[in-house]
Amino acid sequence: MLKPPQIEAFFARLAAANPEPKGELEHTNPYTLLVAVVLSAQATDKGVNKATGPLFAIADTPRKMLALGEDTVRNYIKTIGLFRTKAKNVIALSQQLIDVYGGEVPRDRAAMETLPGVGRKTANVVASMAFGEATIAVDTHVFRVANRTGLAPGKDVVAVEKRLLRRIPKHYLFHAHHWLILHGRYTCLARSPRCPVCPVTDLCEFKHKTKAA
Repeated sequence: MLKPPQIEAFFARLAAANPEPKGELEHTNPYTLLVAVVLSAQATDKGVNKATGPLFAIADTPRKMLALGEDTVRNYIKTIGLFRTKAKNVIALSQQLIDVYGGEVPRDRAAMETLPGVGRKTANVVASMAFGEATIAVDTHVFRVANRTGLAPGKDVVAVEKRLLRRIPKHYLFHAHHWLILHGRYTCLARSPRCPVCPVTDLCEFKHKTKAA
């Protein structure tokens, strides 16, 4: 497991390479972000953005989404995996937002998790990106990077999340979620990690590092 000075260096290098990391899901407000994250399960951000661009142009609030109806929403997102279930969840969560929260996305993560299709990861993403809370949403990329590098190993996403929150220096915590996702998405790849170009390769504890061709 990486030691505190190594963790400080780890994030200092990621910060130097990308001082203001941004999420790649396109959205215009907390509601469209919530819907986009729900749709992104088992799908790529690029694929979600392609579908939600036209959808959000006409439905960027819960009421507008309900007015479209499930069949129309399903037609807009049919290129996304599990689109039938996701369309049902989008309509159901929109209804619940209106009935319980006055049409607004609640800032409280526990409240968000009561919405259809919204789990811990989704709630953390929205809390971070929409409301500026320093949280860590552990997806497959973050889970891999945390375990592979020795940054915050854990057997499940909750264990990794809690360990990351304890171990990441507070001055890096706000952007840490995006740094780790982007690092896992573009450098620390699942099958063929790009170790020769990795900015933290000398800090990483991965035993099977790839070598330059």
